Amino acid sequence: MTDLAASDPLPKPKRDLAPILLPLALALLMIPLIGSTSPWLTLTVASLAMGMMIFIMASGLTLVFGLMDVLNFGHGAFIAVGAYVATLVLAPFAASIQADSLWMNLAVLGPAALLSMAVSGALGLVVERVLILPVYGQHLKQILMTTGGLIVAEQTLYALWGPQIIPMPLPASLRGSFIIGDVAIAKYRVLAMLIGLSVFIAIQLVLNRTKLGLLIRAGVENREMVEALGYRIRRLFLGVFMTGSALAGLGGVMWALYREQVHASMSDDLTVLIFIVVIIGGLGSIGGCFIGAILVAMVANYGGFLVPKLALVSNILLMVAILMWRPRGLYAVTSR
Repeated sequence: MTDLAASDPLPKPKRDLAPILLPLALALLMIPLIGSTSPWLTLTVASLAMGMMIFIMASGLTLVFGLMDVLNFGHGAFIAVGAYVATLVLAPFAASIQADSLWMNLAVLGPAALLSMAVSGALGLVVERVLILPVYGQHLKQILMTTGGLIVAEQTLYALWGPQIIPMPLPASLRGSFIIGDVAIAKYRVLAMLIGLSVFIAIQLVLNRTKLGLLIRAGVENREMVEALGYRIRRLFLGVFMTGSALAGLGGVMWALYREQVHASMSDDLTVLIFIVVIIGGLGSIGGCFIGAILVAMVANYGGFLVPKLALVSNILLMVAILMWRPRGLYAVTSR
């Protein structure tokens, strides 16, 4: 190798922009079909907000699979637990929640969300130590163990809170909409978009710009080498699982506020939706999960507006179309 060749910069991998352009192409395609700018903008903003909430819940699942090779079918339990924990904080402060003050509302919502993440993360510690640790590398047993854990968690919630639906109203300052011309943008959806973007950027920065992210990614590639350097990769992976569980808890709080209700079986439908998003995005891909969540939300909202009868199967049809185009998802990062 010559000196000139040695000094040449390493070739950069080509960026795959096709998946990134999919949400934009879908949004533009809907303009003539919807026929009016005002409902199109309203549906688009609603889709982005819904997509961000789905991404927060799904990011933990794809993070755990991509970095730990763990199929966690009990991921929905963390969502429900996070929502129920938030009710314990919000119920005693109902007066503050209904006060027409953004800062007072956020002063209650913030601790509720943090406590939900803490409890969900702690539950993730227990689940990883008790259910996941004995079955690492055994996908079938992982599915059986985590599915059983989900059933136990759901029945425990029934035993503690009962089968009734618990109302979880939005704070007063987050009700209503911003009116821009003929377009109404719900205030809570703006907050959901900001939180979702913050979570996405934080995950990307940690994984790609920090020493911790480097160690985690190195542990995925060569666990023995990382342990030989003196790092306990098992503890790093435990932290990853707890982080994924905490994100699910945060997503549960946001989804409960979005629906304004909490019930023990809320995770059932969400679990299917989250797995669809993870499969569309590519197992283990945070970027693909982000785009997949937005696509799923767009198809659900646009489809429900244009063809209501197809709304129930729109996500399945989208997944089939994506997998026919790219069998391993939008951004495949693993051959598993």
